[in-house]
Amino acid sequence: MEIGIVGLPNVGKSTIFNALTSGHAAASNYPFTTIEPNVGVVAVPDARLQRLTALFRPKKTTPAMVRFVDIAGLVKGAAAGEGLGNKFLSHIREVDAVIMMVRLFKDPDVVHTMGSVDPRRDVEVIETELALADLASLEKQYDKVSGKAKSGDKAAREALVVLDKLKAGLSAGKPARALGLDPKSTRDFFLLTAKPVLFVGNTDETPDPRLLADFEALAKERGAQYVTLCSKLESEIAQLEGPDREVFLKEMGLTVTGLEKVIVAAYKLLGLCSYFTAGEDEVRAWTIPIGCKAPQAAGVIHTDFEKGFIKADVYSYQDIDAHQKESILREKGLIRSEGKEYVVKDGDVCFFKFNT
Repeated sequence: MEIGIVGLPNVGKSTIFNALTSGHAAASNYPFTTIEPNVGVVAVPDARLQRLTALFRPKKTTPAMVRFVDIAGLVKGAAAGEGLGNKFLSHIREVDAVIMMVRLFKDPDVVHTMGSVDPRRDVEVIETELALADLASLEKQYDKVSGKAKSGDKAAREALVVLDKLKAGLSAGKPARALGLDPKSTRDFFLLTAKPVLFVGNTDETPDPRLLADFEALAKERGAQYVTLCSKLESEIAQLEGPDREVFLKEMGLTVTGLEKVIVAAYKLLGLCSYFTAGEDEVRAWTIPIGCKAPQAAGVIHTDFEKGFIKADVYSYQDIDAHQKESILREKGLIRSEGKEYVVKDGDVCFFKFNT
């Protein structure tokens, strides 16, 4: 699963990407610093994993991971080929979800390509370009589908109804994800505005209350999750380790960083959750879609686990956290044997049994 970081130029995308991945993506004061997208794999922060590690003392601990893609800045007119145009849009098309970075900081040394800090205008520019690109894509697909529908193809007729609703909604300024359509019915159209979105506001170290309020209202209007952070501060935190980091966070009155909030929110945005395997060799978080049944969850470890699935011994993180030993959970009857129809829950600790 990949999450693309998008926004206008000079909003702090590459700075945030660097802090997220401790990478070295270029971050400079001019548009199109990022031309080819930078990709980084980031561990999902999870206090439960650390607690399980303390209980089992394994040789190895492996967190769940998410891929982030730093995409070049979009400009007004991108759908018509301005800036990096179609190249930019194609990079967005390839990701599963979008973080929309919005500039909420004022800095005369970092130019704003539209002249001033205005989160509402900036978001509308991005949304308009994505909607125009989707409309252009739908026009091309419409002719092909309508031809099949006229020849009596049932699936094409159903698709045509969806296309009409999409065209009407996009023309009215609504993204595809806000039209109340079944995601399965729109999936094959590969629309940019159908992708789930997380708004991330990049603030000054002391946020401007007016800009902050406008940004939060904007995200709520769009029905989007949102997080605010200060990229300068996050960059400083990213360079610290161990006790120094803990002391710095405490001095700033923080329990978690803004970046950690972004990673967790993005993980949830993709409809993902984690279950765990735990033992003396390894404690590991495994990523699955919410609602995943036990055989498919086992298949994330290895396809043989899914093919030969027999059952899963399962207990909750809360129970092992409270009682500390599996032997106590067995005595209390808190380890369950689950079959093929069991839906694995976030925080389950599983041991799968299978035939090869």
